[in-house]
Amino acid sequence: MSTVTSRLAGFRELHRLAWRRDRIIVPASVLGLVLLSVGSAQATLALYPDDASAAQGLAEIVSNPAVLAMYGPISAASADALAVFKTVMMGAVLISILGLVVVRRHTRTEEEEGRLELVGAGAVGRWAPLAAATTVALVAVVLAAGLSAAGLAGLGMDPAGSVAFGVAWLTAGFAQVGVTALAVQLASTTRGAGGLAFGFLGAAYLLRALADPSESDAVHALGWLSPLGWAGRVEPYGEDRTWLLLLGLGVLVAGVGTALYVLDRRDLGAGVLPTRVGRARARALLSSPLALVTRLATGTMIGWVVGLVLGGVVVGSLLGSVGSLVENPQMQQMLERLGGSAGSIEDIFLATETKFVAAAVTAAGVALVLRLGAAERAGIGEAVLATPTSRVRWYLAHVTVGVVATTFFMTVIGVTVGLVGPRASEAAPGTGATLTAFLSTLPAVWLVVGAAALLVGWRPRFAPFAWALLLVGFLLGELGPTMQLPQWLVDLSPYAHLSQLPGGDFAALAAAVMTALAAALVAAGAMAYQQRDAA
Repeated sequence: MSTVTSRLAGFRELHRLAWRRDRIIVPASVLGLVLLSVGSAQATLALYPDDASAAQGLAEIVSNPAVLAMYGPISAASADALAVFKTVMMGAVLISILGLVVVRRHTRTEEEEGRLELVGAGAVGRWAPLAAATTVALVAVVLAAGLSAAGLAGLGMDPAGSVAFGVAWLTAGFAQVGVTALAVQLASTTRGAGGLAFGFLGAAYLLRALADPSESDAVHALGWLSPLGWAGRVEPYGEDRTWLLLLGLGVLVAGVGTALYVLDRRDLGAGVLPTRVGRARARALLSSPLALVTRLATGTMIGWVVGLVLGGVVVGSLLGSVGSLVENPQMQQMLERLGGSAGSIEDIFLATETKFVAAAVTAAGVALVLRLGAAERAGIGEAVLATPTSRVRWYLAHVTVGVVATTFFMTVIGVTVGLVGPRASEAAPGTGATLTAFLSTLPAVWLVVGAAALLVGWRPRFAPFAWALLLVGFLLGELGPTMQLPQWLVDLSPYAHLSQLPGGDFAALAAAVMTALAAALVAAGAMAYQQRDAA
């Protein structure tokens, strides 16, 4: 048996196991990405059926530097190009996250929780787990990109541009899979690997956001250092630079090759980068479960705060160019479908953005609550529950961090937009109105976080379904109105019952019902967690 064959022994079995474990998450994520791309394009083409109307309607807003920083360059002044203007970059980020999560889940997480050691005791080669993880991630990325391209072509959009759209997503996804494969070898913990991989993705986005709107050739050239910059510069339905896929493939091959080299030279359970040594004795502030959970989540929360501040600056600056949209009835109609018709165009635009931010912050809350299951698998929960700490107190510590963190995140971005918006436009809502608009979305956020708490308290193996609930709720609430789905179906999403603020009235009844349901879900999860065996 050759060396390579022996190192890949057991690959087929591990690959089947990985697909078995991801049989819900990966298909749901792929479906969500396809609906995002095709649904958004369909809604835009319904408003701008020809190139002339598209160019006239969006010419001013897509030339705004803040818009270019957020979504990347516009490839052409055509209806097809404008239909995918937002989803090229948005999807490139999301598909990168999908590849990152799958690779980390089946490598470093398995290793940290001890399952990989048991698997490795059998007839399994050294490379097999990493090979299985990257294969599943690549298949997921290819499916999402390929089906999205096919869906766009099915709408009657240019086939060559549709292929280029898929290539843009593939370029970013392939690069992130390669980077994550290396990150899980360098770090010794799941959290550390996530920090490296997400840090690379964040740096790639910021570098691209700096380069794309710049008029300086030197600064603009920096975009070629970012995989997300490559995705934007494919320019589907414009230049269609499909050859940029080679750059993504190059990062993939280099990342996986270097990861295999490192894998052969490190110990199982260890990483290349040294783990920071903690204090011999904990501070008095860490004497409670809530303090411990908060301390473990500090790094994640800091990263979210930084990202939300940057996002708030962009959203606030966009308010300066929204006023011109009142002259375009099609664009105003789209915004009204998403954010309601209450108030000025600035109010409507802000109401639309609060829903997108709410979905993102919900993801942060769900991730924080699901740390309860991860703590059990890592043995932290067992150590904590060996003390006089009750199960309910340990459970509620994670839920409390999720609820408080989401509230804080919404406050941060609300204040940021409230401070930046009036400087960009005199018609922008003030800080108080803006903050109220963002905080009004919290009942919907808490409802999904409560569902995640119930799942992880009841059966940890069902906890990943919380991501499916978030995805379905986001798609129904955000894309349902633009795709003209039945109202009863849209109403299943908690995001469809948000207040139309800052221009409208606060939906007190809907907020009270969602808050009460969230509390009930948390209480049910606490009861279930108290009765079940620890993982």
